[in-house]
Amino acid sequence: MIDPELLVATCDPTGLVLWRNRSWTRVMGSDDDLWSGLVETDRELARQNLQEAARGALVSHALFMVTRPMRDEPLPVLLHFIPVRSGSTWHVAISGEVLAEPETWTESQTERHRMETLGRMTMGMAHDFNNLLSGILGHLALWRAEDPEGASRAALHIGTMERAATDGAELIQKVQRYIRQESRSGFAPVDVSGLLLECIAFTRPYWFNEPRRNGIEITFDHNLPVLPSILGSAAELRDVMVNLILNAVHAMPDGGKLQLSAALDGERVRVDLKVTGLGMSPEVADRIFEPLFSTKGEKGTGMGLAVAAGIVREHDGEIRVETEPGAGSTFTLLLPLPVQQAPKESTLPASSRLEPGEEIHRTILVVDDEAMVRNVVTRLLELRGHTVLAASSGAEGMDVLERHPVDLVITDQGMPRMSGRELAHHIAIRHPELPVVLLTGDTDLNVNEAEIARVLTKPFKIDDLSKAIAELVTHTTS
Repeated sequence: MIDPELLVATCDPTGLVLWRNRSWTRVMGSDDDLWSGLVETDRELARQNLQEAARGALVSHALFMVTRPMRDEPLPVLLHFIPVRSGSTWHVAISGEVLAEPETWTESQTERHRMETLGRMTMGMAHDFNNLLSGILGHLALWRAEDPEGASRAALHIGTMERAATDGAELIQKVQRYIRQESRSGFAPVDVSGLLLECIAFTRPYWFNEPRRNGIEITFDHNLPVLPSILGSAAELRDVMVNLILNAVHAMPDGGKLQLSAALDGERVRVDLKVTGLGMSPEVADRIFEPLFSTKGEKGTGMGLAVAAGIVREHDGEIRVETEPGAGSTFTLLLPLPVQQAPKESTLPASSRLEPGEEIHRTILVVDDEAMVRNVVTRLLELRGHTVLAASSGAEGMDVLERHPVDLVITDQGMPRMSGRELAHHIAIRHPELPVVLLTGDTDLNVNEAEIARVLTKPFKIDDLSKAIAELVTHTTS
């Protein structure tokens, strides 16, 4: 029986064990070396994480594999390394949990647990990915603003990069919504035929360029008439089709033919992707949409088609496959047409609405420990006419506020020693009239509304940030 309790241990900076609970010893072992139970390739990484924490840095959501005497496969364990100051030195507290389901769970509970495990594993990475995407989108916006002539010449490439980064952000937000157990509040109109043409162009290097370099020919025909728009997420549906096309290419190692078509099917739009090639056995076809099921061995994650099926279900649609070994496969998507609804009126007060080109120029403090994001936000706001003061930590931000009057604070959430929420709490005590905007890539969006006036998720759009600034400054000055 796998121990369900929290694993806890404390040690000094050299790794000397000071204390550990029974759950730790049952799972990780009782050797003097904390990491003797890990697979060999993970031991050095664990020691590196320990050293980082011993220098005062929090290391969270680190996944390791533990060997077990009575278990064929290594046991996955998620650990967090927490620095604790003891006098003039740092000690390290380590907590963790086993990421494996008890054998007594039913099949449906096991599948749910696996998906929840994936959520926990990705939660710590979402913030970092959102920071990277913020930097990409921010620098593209700066390119447009600072070099409009050069940006105009490269408009096609900039647009492609922006679409790819925005789609990446949408997918990360989907994972974050799943972790929070939220459902999407609404979709936007999607031109299915236009989206499918984009997918063909986006995947061209995979079905045209790369196969030809290897002496293989894959052709791609399509029949995509003008159809009514559906309601949905273009980024998510694009991800579904890209997944299907790439899987189709993998199923044609000797070349073949792809055919993509779309048509009305009653009250739904039907999309068919026909693939020549290997085809699938009935046993494989029955499982291809299951989480963690893969026919690619170590090269596959088993999540591409499972995520695609989940996206289609979220759109109240249907995905299915018809296949025969040696005769290829046909994947079919059925997506419902929308029920017509009257457009909603804007709820933004008239006094807070901005006319095109209108901007309120203020002094703004930007606090973010990531230099790339901090510099991009600073430069974009300066181009809008704002005066910007920057700080790399919560403590530095508080020092700036003591020396300079500002109209608004924009702060990141995930910062060492003082988080964005903690900074907002200190600001609320010392400067209760000062509005704070939390700019975050984290999954948890719950905030104290008395201390944080607005939450914007990374990657952000400068127009959304400018709108928030204008609304909050207008509100606090009126």
